[in-house]
Amino acid sequence: MEKRLSQLAIALTVIGLLVSVYMTIYGVTSDDRMCVGSKDCSVVNASRYSKINIAAYKIPVAVVGVAGYAAILALLLYEQKIGFLQQNGSLVFFGLALTGFLFTLYLIYLEVAVLKAYCPFCIASQSAMTLIFILSVIRVVRQP
Repeated sequence: MEKRLSQLAIALTVIGLLVSVYMTIYGVTSDDRMCVGSKDCSVVNASRYSKINIAAYKIPVAVVGVAGYAAILALLLYEQKIGFLQQNGSLVFFGLALTGFLFTLYLIYLEVAVLKAYCPFCIASQSAMTLIFILSVIRVVRQP
């Protein structure tokens, strides 16, 4: 991937990671003062959709975001250092980005159609993941 595209992908991933960490802290503390600019993030955070059930544990969606962004960041930072990723990094990046983008589409649907609440932090994360997905498509198309 070109250096600029790589730098942009890393920057977007860091932004998404920071937003997800912030929303994880907000989800754990339920401190509505953290909901800057809109009370809708408290609506989203208090909804039954803010957690997913994994092996009988309720995991905040923001934690899933932290894990996803961390995986993408690790891939981007280590892909030139690990043989498998040197050969398959574009496809792995695309797979992670596609998974994140599909989950993002589901979350957008929930906000718009079900909750009718628009959390600015969620929108920031959704925007970052959408742009990361677009970069992954560009990268796969450009690869030899």
